[in-house]
Amino acid sequence: MLGRVNLIKIVKRSIVIAGRYTSVSLEEPFWSALKEIARTRRATLSELVHFIDNTYNGGEASNLSSAIRLFVLDYYRQEAQIESRAPRMQAGATGALRRTDKDE
Repeated sequence: MLGRVNLIKIVKRSIVIAGRYTSVSLEEPFWSALKEIARTRRATLSELVHFIDNTYNGGEASNLSSAIRLFVLDYYRQEAQIESRAPRMQAGATGALRRTDKDE
């Protein structure tokens, strides 16, 4: 028996990029991730989308929504690479953290 498929709703929002309004349609998890990245970078959503539009759109991506998805994917891939290079920590018997190179 197949499980129930949860559909992710696409949300359309208007955003100002370089003084002009444009509409962007993205799945809600991408909007949430984009807002989180903007907060981390201390930028407004408009500033971040403007950066993405200049960096990704027309090159790797065919439209702004795709450019945003690629940017979010690249951002979290880089975060995962940084975490994978960090030394692994494990709590010892006393609760103190110690470095370990073993996978658990």
